[in-house]
Amino acid sequence: MEPRGALGLRMVLATFGLVVCVFIAITAYAAGLFVAATVATVLAIVAAADFVTMVRRRAGR
Repeated sequence: MEPRGALGLRMVLATFGLVVCVFIAITAYAAGLFVAATVATVLAIVAAADFVTMVRRRAGR
């Protein structure tokens, strides 16, 4: 997973977004902020889907 091209950079950014969103979701849920936790969870799912898409595109090369 080396950010040599746009695809690799997008994979790195998707991974970073996934980690940050999961952390925010867990923290918000623990603090009782259920709406913020739900929003962060949805964003984490989007980041995970983006990461899977990038892995599949890279494998198709």
